[in-house]
Amino acid sequence: MSEDTDVQLLLRIAGQDQRALRQFYERFHGVVYQFSMRTVANAADAAEVLNEVMLEVWRRAASFQGQSQVRTWLLSITRHKSIDLLRRKRPTELLDEASLDEGEEEASCPMSLAIELGQQGEQVRVCLDRLKDSHRQVVYLTFFEELSYPEIAEIMAIPNGTVKTRMLHAKQQLLQCLRRLLGGAEA
Repeated sequence: MSEDTDVQLLLRIAGQDQRALRQFYERFHGVVYQFSMRTVANAADAAEVLNEVMLEVWRRAASFQGQSQVRTWLLSITRHKSIDLLRRKRPTELLDEASLDEGEEEASCPMSLAIELGQQGEQVRVCLDRLKDSHRQVVYLTFFEELSYPEIAEIMAIPNGTVKTRMLHAKQQLLQCLRRLLGGAEA
């Protein structure tokens, strides 16, 4: 028997098929959990977000219009649920949701440098953790989920140009941080 596509699973879930929800969970729980961890930075909170996201999938499967990939739709829900959780737990903190100017060119890629310097994985992790949430999310979705800028824009509900700008700033900050940690030239 062939495996259902993501869309077929959603259609079955929309029909209240619990087995389809289990299959959907098995297929996507890791992606949802990891993406949520990038925002909430706490395993218990990420697990809570995962549960909320899957409950939302159960409730809203019929609302999927097919205008994006299922994974893009799912990560959009995950992002919103993660931000909602942070707002509930840290209501006095302001989350970085401001749009940045569009049109900036991309800087040289510190991620390439980081990959080449594989033995310095801990330094890369430290630098990633120092990024603002919005920048860390863009980096994660780009390099770990291999999503395009338009897909990321849809997930984060921001213009494509803002994704590019956030990536530019993230790359610049990563490069500066890596240079400091690795004893390179001061930025």
